[in-house]
Amino acid sequence: MQRLGKNNGKYFGESIDIQKVIAAMETAAEDHGWKSEVFLEVDSFKLLGLTRKVARPVKRIYISTGIHGDEPAGPLAVLQLLQENRWPAYADIWLCPCLNPTAFPLNTRENAHGIDLNRQYLKPEAPEIRAHIAWLEKQPAFDVSLCLHEDWESGGFYMYELNPDHQPSFAQAIIARVAEVCPIDMSPLIEGREASHGLISPSLVPWSRPDWPEAFYLLTHKTRLSYTVEAPSDFQLVTRVAATVAAVRAVLDTSDQ
Repeated sequence: MQRLGKNNGKYFGESIDIQKVIAAMETAAEDHGWKSEVFLEVDSFKLLGLTRKVARPVKRIYISTGIHGDEPAGPLAVLQLLQENRWPAYADIWLCPCLNPTAFPLNTRENAHGIDLNRQYLKPEAPEIRAHIAWLEKQPAFDVSLCLHEDWESGGFYMYELNPDHQPSFAQAIIARVAEVCPIDMSPLIEGREASHGLISPSLVPWSRPDWPEAFYLLTHKTRLSYTVEAPSDFQLVTRVAATVAAVRAVLDTSDQ
């Protein structure tokens, strides 16, 4: 599987019509009985919080994506998951399918006002993140969270695991599942951090950083086990979507064990 070689200094790959994708997500969620809440409307776009609850849940799983507009694989992966409707019978699921819709028409990381929303979770100023945090505050604690991203520079899939309490890890299951459809970044150093077979396990103290990503907020307030998965943006979009779906399914299929 070859890299496209398109990305030079930024993402130059395929883009998506996020308005149509969000509408399709709403339709799929309604068709399959999800509770849907619009927690913010910005520039005619909806920020959705979707919830699926079962009779006897043993796990609570949170999934989010679409916080960077040059990372289209995440929203498309969520749309595929919603349409396929193969969710575990044992888990309640909370899903934010697009946190930064104004960035997608621009094909940029930042929103329409030039703000990287994934650095706003300690001192939120952007309306999108203030509304998202307000929505999260109304939800219970999660057993595990998944933040779905892409990296335009990467030569393969990789991910971050935040697991300070050393709970049973999903990391190997995720890497094994993704490896069936997408190359794994085997570099010993990724984004300046030590990595092993596509896994970065940083020992960061959230309070030591002034610009929190979503994962830091989740780890501090909502869960003690968090994964940020990064599909490689210099491959075909269909490959990145398949990798992202595979990562989510690895957790859904094994989190009852």
